[in-house]
Amino acid sequence: MTILNILTLPDKRLKTIADPVVSFDADLKKLTKDMLETMYDAPGIGLAATQVDVHKQVVVIDISEDKNNPICLINPKIVEKNGLQTHEEGCLSVPNIYAKVKRASSIVVEAQNETGENITIVADELLAVCIQHELDHLKGIVFLDHLSVMIASYRSPAG
Repeated sequence: MTILNILTLPDKRLKTIADPVVSFDADLKKLTKDMLETMYDAPGIGLAATQVDVHKQVVVIDISEDKNNPICLINPKIVEKNGLQTHEEGCLSVPNIYAKVKRASSIVVEAQNETGENITIVADELLAVCIQHELDHLKGIVFLDHLSVMIASYRSPAG
């Protein structure tokens, strides 16, 4: 496994919209393992492929204390949102900056795992926040985009 380079602001590649995964092959399995190793090493609780300059719809998450419960989401889509919570967020691509962000308090996500099997995850609290945060990355959104325009001033005038 390999520790991958994590892109940080103001790197414009973080604004790239990820493409769906179509091949569930050895390269994808290696990517997910490398992403997990990178996330644990950083340390973080979630990482999107966009953050490591791979623009595919791949997310890894592990919110467990012991770092022994990894979740891999391929081509994830939130199909249900309920409630509202405010949670302080940070990001490996935005080092040393934390802010309170409002997100759904519970969600239902449909995705595939690294072998292409369809999975559904019902999440609340921290897991719901983490999934929403990482799925934003796949759309070219960083958590600062949820804050005021003055705070998210890293954007170029052209967008």
